[in-house]
Amino acid sequence: MDEVPSNDATARFLREAYARMEAHFGPTHWWPGDTPFEIAIGAILTQNTAWTNVERAIENLKRAKLLSPRAIAACDSEALEAAIRPSGYFRQKAKRLKIFAGHLNTHYGGRMDRLARRPLEPLREELLALHGIGPETADDILLYACAKPVFVVDAYTRRILHRHGIVPETIGYEPLRRVFESRLAPEVAAWQEYHGLIVFTAKDFCRSHPRCEGCPLQPLLPDSP
Repeated sequence: MDEVPSNDATARFLREAYARMEAHFGPTHWWPGDTPFEIAIGAILTQNTAWTNVERAIENLKRAKLLSPRAIAACDSEALEAAIRPSGYFRQKAKRLKIFAGHLNTHYGGRMDRLARRPLEPLREELLALHGIGPETADDILLYACAKPVFVVDAYTRRILHRHGIVPETIGYEPLRRVFESRLAPEVAAWQEYHGLIVFTAKDFCRSHPRCEGCPLQPLLPDSP
């Protein structure tokens, strides 16, 4: 992974962190999903819940033959809510899925590839204008479903970088995103993998109560010998 600029200490940290996590975990194959639409649905469903719950909800949608833009838009709300109940906040999320599917049907003929043809910045604004889609969800869809060069950050990213003395604990989403995007070359595959590596590292090691022993990033801690 290239770094920009090369003389920036934060850029060097980001590059070394990537290399260490990659060596530890290998390919993450993140984000899980068989199609761009499934990835987009997963991005909406994963709000405020664990990914294992999202997997159960997506399997329910598949069994009910509801995992398509037209099926979701036409589906009875109660049936959709029942299918995605494992993901939590199922009434809110059912509305968000219908809004996203309806928008895709109306403006892009239900096709994610047509959506993905739009330039990054206008498309990001378009997604953010949809009810229930915030910056992290929009960027998940852009990076993983549309293959756009946008870096996805989350609470895991903030926690890891704060504990390594790179950012303040209260840093906002957009400033944190700029930490990465201003220092790393815009490579979609590398950025997809980087976010996946952060997720894996946070779940296994950098938890609310950190388990630093064995963590690939432990040598990069400010007080590490």
